[in-house]
Amino acid sequence: MKKAPSATADSFTLTDNRTGRSWELPIIDGSEGPSVMDVRKFYADTQMFTYDPGFTSTGSCESKLTFIDGEKGVLLHRGYKIEDLAEHSDFMEVCSLLLYGELPDAKQKAAFEKAITYHTMLHEQLNYLYRGFRRDAHPMAIMVGVVGALSAFYHDSTDITDPRQRMIASHRLIAKMPTIAAMAYKFSLGQPFVYPRNDLSYAENFLYMTFSVPCEEYEINPVLARAMDRIFILHADHEQNASTSTVRIAGSSGANPFACIAAGIASLWGPAHGGANEAVLQMLQEIGHKDRIPEFLERAKDRDDPFRLMGFGHRVYKNYDPRAAVLRESCHAVLGELGVEHDPLLELAIELERIALEDDYFAEKKLFPNVDFYSGIILKAMGFPTSMFTVLFAVARTVGWVAQWKEMIEDPSQKISRPRQLYTGATQRNYLPMDQRG
Repeated sequence: MKKAPSATADSFTLTDNRTGRSWELPIIDGSEGPSVMDVRKFYADTQMFTYDPGFTSTGSCESKLTFIDGEKGVLLHRGYKIEDLAEHSDFMEVCSLLLYGELPDAKQKAAFEKAITYHTMLHEQLNYLYRGFRRDAHPMAIMVGVVGALSAFYHDSTDITDPRQRMIASHRLIAKMPTIAAMAYKFSLGQPFVYPRNDLSYAENFLYMTFSVPCEEYEINPVLARAMDRIFILHADHEQNASTSTVRIAGSSGANPFACIAAGIASLWGPAHGGANEAVLQMLQEIGHKDRIPEFLERAKDRDDPFRLMGFGHRVYKNYDPRAAVLRESCHAVLGELGVEHDPLLELAIELERIALEDDYFAEKKLFPNVDFYSGIILKAMGFPTSMFTVLFAVARTVGWVAQWKEMIEDPSQKISRPRQLYTGATQRNYLPMDQRG
């Protein structure tokens, strides 16, 4: 077991070159990763703020959930490698691990699965809320609205000071998100909503609610269900990204958990965050044919060309995305199971993967296929429209958001988020009457 974060005897000396005055800033070591410089008293001592647009060099919180080493391609949940969890675990076990801190035993896992399973149905009156949306509404818009509306239906789990209510809300969010997502999809098609079944697993239930119709029996394909479960595992949490930080910031004000997760969904909707796998499909459509792959790879190497190879490389991982290696296996298994090797777009994707992996330029730049590349191909092969790709991301990431929110609420050092700014506007001016302006 790694040691808990603690202040060390070391400190960082900061000197103001204008005055020669110096300050000692404590250094805090974590159990993994870079140490941090404690600047909590910096403003009080110096009357200055630190400046960090995007917070890329700022530790905004203390967390025990997820660790990423982008240089080495490492992703750990509660200390467990993502590759091991994806290979040997299932999504419900990973959810339990993130929420409670340890892998469950058989009895604990059964109890957790039952708690989730028996919360999958939605309040029946929410059906009327769906009917208020336009039929062509983007499913992410529906997700934001419906999840936010849950607080109007489940008043018995909005008191964030009550640990039991926090846990019930956590279970409800994880359980109901696939139902909400499937209903958004069905609504867009004009098909009847499909109610969840208690005899199916989490991934099986989602596929059943999404693709089954009342007219015939729906058969669960175990290869597709396993691939769906892996996609959920690989997207469960990813440290302090934009949507997770949004959930924490919203929660820091004391907002109810349903509102906080709705805020996270809204942040995830942005194309720079949750829309990357959709961008992969759009890129493949732009390339159009296997014969044009060399042309587009050359364009990707040209710094003056605006074309970018979507689904390759990662902002955090400077090596191979550890999630991509796992999903690559599932990708080829799904394509083989469905017999869609001759789908032009999927055929193009596999050929692009092959050529790019053999190209020295991409190997030297460490621009390997990432999790978005493979998840986009899998979801396309399964029959999901691109508008649902980010929705699936939200379904998977809900457990991470909930675990992060819960950890923040239970942190005694937590306080309302209040970022500062570098003001560059006008200095104080005198108000002029209308007839004196101009």
